[in-house]
Amino acid sequence: MYQPPHFQEDDPEALAALVRAHPLGLLVSAGPGGLQANPIPFLLDEDGGHGTLRAHLARPNPQWRELAAVEECLCVFQGPQAYVTPSWYATKRETGRVVPTWNYATVQVWGRPRVIEEAGWLRRQIEDLTAAREAARPEPWAVSDAPEAFTAAQIRGIVGVEIAITRIAGKWKMSQNRSEADRAGVVAGLTGEGGPADPVAALVARAAR
Repeated sequence: MYQPPHFQEDDPEALAALVRAHPLGLLVSAGPGGLQANPIPFLLDEDGGHGTLRAHLARPNPQWRELAAVEECLCVFQGPQAYVTPSWYATKRETGRVVPTWNYATVQVWGRPRVIEEAGWLRRQIEDLTAAREAARPEPWAVSDAPEAFTAAQIRGIVGVEIAITRIAGKWKMSQNRSEADRAGVVAGLTGEGGPADPVAALVARAAR
């Protein structure tokens, strides 16, 4: 990933927070069958070092067989993003020497995948993933709410993957290369279009500190 120094994000807590907030990662592998990519929901376990990603794939998905044959795979997590118009920049009014751009936050994770078919591991995986997404709901659904025979059949239809993270990189492109006045214009513009809770506006404001 191209990372100019002013866009580079190295804070482990910030990287982990983005993965947890945007867990649908793009799983990329280059195995015997060539390049493959699938959007997969992940869990992040912080177990020392960079941590471990856990996920599962449908058994008919050929990527899990590719993962069993490679030393490394890549997972890409996309956070908040927004188009930035030059009309928001103070520099437009001063010189006109501006162009459009895109602001975004993204995390890329590399690691060695391990394919898992053990039923107990797979049950824990779907229970943990479900609990993570259902926890905030007024009446959370749990895997145990489904009939046991049905759940067992569903587990037979998936394959697990565990990725011990060897490298992680973050890029927060949030107008850090613009003047203070231009950044203020971006925050005001995004807030006006997306409301006071616009996530990119908040990140631009934070990056300016």
